[in-house]
Amino acid sequence: MSTTANEFKTDAIGRWSEPATFEVTRERIQAYAAATNDPIQSHHDGEFASPVFAIVPAFAFAGQAALQVIPGELLMMVLHGEQDFHFHAPILPDTTVTTRAAAIGLRPRSSGVTVTVKSESTDADGKLLVEQYMTSFVRGAKAPEAVGETAPLHAFDEELRSRPPDAESRQTFDADQTYRYAEASGDPMPIHTDDALAKSMGLPGIIIHGLCTMAFTSVAVIQHACPDDPLRLKRLAVRFAKPLQPGDTITTRIWNASSGTFAFETESDEGVLAIKDGLAEVR
Repeated sequence: MSTTANEFKTDAIGRWSEPATFEVTRERIQAYAAATNDPIQSHHDGEFASPVFAIVPAFAFAGQAALQVIPGELLMMVLHGEQDFHFHAPILPDTTVTTRAAAIGLRPRSSGVTVTVKSESTDADGKLLVEQYMTSFVRGAKAPEAVGETAPLHAFDEELRSRPPDAESRQTFDADQTYRYAEASGDPMPIHTDDALAKSMGLPGIIIHGLCTMAFTSVAVIQHACPDDPLRLKRLAVRFAKPLQPGDTITTRIWNASSGTFAFETESDEGVLAIKDGLAEVR
């Protein structure tokens, strides 16, 4: 399937949504930690939210901002390509988080078009908590020229492959992982819960949410880079390369890139490289 450039509503790029609020409860923080098999005590207890929980208050608004640009008939051709969180302050229980979002850029690629959305979440006093960039890839779409901005870069430094990783973490997805994650995250996309529909879309069956995989990698990074204080994690960025399935065992390999910077990749036991261009910054 392809589309022409004038079907993408580029006039919506740079147009911020109205702020919308989300009530964060301790129970919701705990549910997200449980749905992502997060063993970190402060997350488990709901003392503060785990890093990728930041998508929960922003997910619907980021999606709406992307669809202000992407034609509705191409919805089923959209993949989540990249995600990049910048953490400024923790999301705490029993607080109100306000989020606004805007599509900030569009880029033609060799086999489709990327649309990047930026979201900003603040607390009740207007303090910035999280900035995040969600890049969607529209398969088979066409656009003649780039418009607006791109997300910050986080490419893997290939020179790091000259030495072994500094840490490896093995984790396994549960059989019911996608159902639990769908409920805790508020992401009901049926390719994660309906096996027949997923297969009709050319997938091998139900697939793990990309952000659930990212949450797993956040645990691996924290346990290596800042186990003493998870709040030292200030940035977490990935590119979603291939889908994984319930029951898969994954290995996240982490390289100490420079002072406070870590590069990582995640691969299944079957050799599927699921996460590429992983970057974490710890301060």
